[in-house]
Amino acid sequence: MVASYAFGWIFASVLGLVALYNLVAKKNRSSVASEARRESVKNVTTTTSCECRSTSGDVDVIIVGAGVAGSALALTLAKDGRRVHVIERDLTEPDRIVGELLQPGGYLKLIELGLEDCVEEIDAQRVFGYALFKDGKNTRLAYPLEKFRSDVSGRSFHNGRFIQRMREKAASLPNVRLEQGTVTSLLEENGTIKGVQFKSKDGKELTAYAPLTIVCDGCFSNLRRSLCSPKVDVPSCFVGLVLENCELPYANHGHVVLADPSPILFYPISSTEVRCLVDVPGQKVPSIANGEMANYLKTKVAPQVPPEIYDSFVAAVDRGNIRTMPNRSMPAAPHPTPGALLMGDAFNMRHPLTGGGMTVALSDIVVLRDLLRPLSDLKDASTLCKYLESFYTLRKPVASTINTLAGALYKVFCASPDRARKEMRQACFDYLSLGGVFSTGPVSLLSGLNPRPLSLVLHFFAVAVYGVGRLLVPFPSPSRMWIGARLISGASAIIFPIIKAEGVRQMFFPATVPAYYRAPPIKKETLA
Repeated sequence: MVASYAFGWIFASVLGLVALYNLVAKKNRSSVASEARRESVKNVTTTTSCECRSTSGDVDVIIVGAGVAGSALALTLAKDGRRVHVIERDLTEPDRIVGELLQPGGYLKLIELGLEDCVEEIDAQRVFGYALFKDGKNTRLAYPLEKFRSDVSGRSFHNGRFIQRMREKAASLPNVRLEQGTVTSLLEENGTIKGVQFKSKDGKELTAYAPLTIVCDGCFSNLRRSLCSPKVDVPSCFVGLVLENCELPYANHGHVVLADPSPILFYPISSTEVRCLVDVPGQKVPSIANGEMANYLKTKVAPQVPPEIYDSFVAAVDRGNIRTMPNRSMPAAPHPTPGALLMGDAFNMRHPLTGGGMTVALSDIVVLRDLLRPLSDLKDASTLCKYLESFYTLRKPVASTINTLAGALYKVFCASPDRARKEMRQACFDYLSLGGVFSTGPVSLLSGLNPRPLSLVLHFFAVAVYGVGRLLVPFPSPSRMWIGARLISGASAIIFPIIKAEGVRQMFFPATVPAYYRAPPIKKETLA
């Protein structure tokens, strides 16, 4: 009886926390990205019809890299009339095993940027939510899309096809120069970045100059060290397979299997293909060349996948096209540098378990676009640098929510011999299975539809409290109470270091950061 009352009290506390947040959120709907800074997208495709172009020089902005971030940024700035020079190491279609799932929040950013047609004609698949599997049980988690227009959902696709669509669209604009070349260094003069030095496709050493250089050269960036303090962590590696003509248990859904030792992901990337990503903790994976990997996948992983796709999984292993990719996470730690800016994976990474990378990149582009729009001249590098410090603050609530959730969920979803960690993992599965606000709240965070840091923390600790409540049934023995205390302690040990790395003040109290209020530089009028 005591246990029942205790469980009821804890469960009511969870409901109270979530309800309290919902009330507060309704009263404070202004996002940190400040709607006052936003204006409707204007398709400007000629260099003569825009007021925000520089008045002199050949190029306004150099973009290093034409991946998702670089291509989308080039398109966005060019449509605002900027003259853009994009330098990409390899312009052939990329072939990657990550960057294939765009969350609904990221698709909304594509719409805001006017780039939603870039997911058309590439056999992209609509994604409406997730299915979670654990110990023979499963639950479906739908994206809360009721308030959005009918085409809003997640999208999954071949990463290279998506990038090529954006590259082609960017290159079609007259004020975009897309060039293949390898940038070897940034050109610096008196502490200001003036441009880049690069090697062209035919091997010539060339230089390019612009008032603003934006580095988007991806997770393997060789330029980031001069612009930030990179602390790259590699918690695991993904082993990638493609399952052909495979029907997933839940059509048009991502599938997450809470396996041992870590999660397995499945999601469609075309009308006939399903991507499988097997997470392997650590930086070393079994050898593909000598057959160790195939044996590992068949003996360790295959028995844990849903039975409906077991045969397709084994067939994919037998075909042998197995690829690996290290999973990196890196908090944003920029050095504000006149004349330069970092974006995309060169700047900030998180574990790809939640598929939030492209959403963060596209959200960052919206923030930067709105900051640059009032500026007609980018040549005052020091003033521009001071002004663009607000970019690092304005992006934080969205980016840090997605980053923190990715890191925390990965740690919770990994198997562990520790009893408290096992309870936390089970509590997370059961909490999400409750439905209602208990599933829509976390899924709204995961999908980028409601990236609010406070909501993340509330739901994370609600899971922990729910887990403690489960331990008190059928009776609150001393050992169960001790495990419950360790569960709360373990949850704190998971999330607080991630929040600290992201920046507590910028994440939860961005309006207290002076740069948040920084106004655009005032254009100096020329004397007649």
